[in-house]
Amino acid sequence: MSEQKIYLFFLLSVLLKALNGVLEIIFGIALLFTSSIAGVIKILIQGELIEDPTDLIANTIQNLLPFLAHSQYSISVYLLSHGTLKILLIVGLLRKKLWAYPAAITIFSLFVVYQVYRFSYSHSAWLVALTTVDIVIIVLTWHEYRMLRTKKAEIQNIGTK
Repeated sequence: MSEQKIYLFFLLSVLLKALNGVLEIIFGIALLFTSSIAGVIKILIQGELIEDPTDLIANTIQNLLPFLAHSQYSISVYLLSHGTLKILLIVGLLRKKLWAYPAAITIFSLFVVYQVYRFSYSHSAWLVALTTVDIVIIVLTWHEYRMLRTKKAEIQNIGTK
């Protein structure tokens, strides 16, 4: 695979991660300033459950509502901090700041460790998908970091000759 294609794949994956971070921030703010998001969601899914009591998505959401109602503030803080951290790291990566690469690799690796831990309890397919994406991003970030360091070293060597 050519370096240009690898970089485009890296760029696409980082932009998708940024979109994920923005959505986390939006949902975190919504949870923080909504007194009872669980009540609103319950009203929204009631019609679907009346129409089809076996609806998989509506039942899954309904089963998650007690968790959401009791930990809304915690979820909000988690989403806001997680999303903000992602955005800060991605801005550094897009600006090709050398500090951002090892920081992103470290933070995203910690996300992977936490997601694997959560998977051991939930067995969620979403966590497998998210963890896989994070691992791909870590590998691509490491590759881009090595390429950027090599280019900067070559420029410095040319300047000292």
